[in-house]
Amino acid sequence: AAVDSSGLSFQVGGQVISVEVDIGDRVTKDQELAALDPEPYQLDVDAIQAELIKAKDNVAKSKAEYERQKRIFKQGAGAQRFVEVSEYEYKAARSAVDYQIARLDQVNRNLRKTKLLSPYDGTIAWRSVEPNEEVLAGQKIFEINATGKMEVELAIPENTVDLIKIDDPATITFSTLPGETAQGRISYIGSAAVKANAFPVKVELSDPNEKVLPGMTAEASLAVKAGNQKPGFIVPFQALLPAPEANQGFAFVYDPGTSTVKKTVVRSRGSQGKEIIIYEGLAAGDIIATAGVSFLADGMKVKLMKQ
Repeated sequence: AAVDSSGLSFQVGGQVISVEVDIGDRVTKDQELAALDPEPYQLDVDAIQAELIKAKDNVAKSKAEYERQKRIFKQGAGAQRFVEVSEYEYKAARSAVDYQIARLDQVNRNLRKTKLLSPYDGTIAWRSVEPNEEVLAGQKIFEINATGKMEVELAIPENTVDLIKIDDPATITFSTLPGETAQGRISYIGSAAVKANAFPVKVELSDPNEKVLPGMTAEASLAVKAGNQKPGFIVPFQALLPAPEANQGFAFVYDPGTSTVKKTVVRSRGSQGKEIIIYEGLAAGDIIATAGVSFLADGMKVKLMKQ
């Protein structure tokens, strides 16, 4: 699907007091889209600011008492335990100030998050909130289609992903726009498989028709360059044992000198019918086992079947 959109949500919950945009509106980066009622969050800020002032006053008092107890002790009229108690209370008061500062940072952050701003230029594609409506923290209320170049998101099977490269050309067609095509280039190839052992790939459209809209279903035809292809050997699927890594397997190569088989790592690059294409690990003239490979082991003696 040709998609370039972002779902936006409030990070704190509350009552929405204003919604500034509607579906189809163009927005710019940092434009206000909606706002929550800031009053309860401002009250939190005011309350913690008052607690912080009280905590700082307590630091001044506990410090003065600590200094007084140290002077008395030096004069020989006090006790060590009074110094230790006053020192503990002084340190506890300083920790209380740090705690209130952290709380103040948190509630100030919540207050800032009552305004939802657009992360980039674009168009409102979806909206689910109305003024005076209660929303939960993290609830999705807008979706924005970013302006700029569109991308098509694809899923390429693991056995063919090594045939494509960044900047390879692609032709895109759309089921809802018969006859319309768009040209593009591969702009991203995922480093790990996701669903159904397929790799995520993105194709950037160079100059799509204005009829092409975000969210449309698309099909891509990828032109594999000759330089991307590697020579290989076609072998039956049942001749390989699976390996932990993608596009890898194990074949048992027969050594006529010792009448044994060697477990050999091979790499594949796709399939052809019911056979797999091996481009690394085998050489012309190799004899490999094509049946019963799950019963074989490295170095096992075998006897070739007579034709």
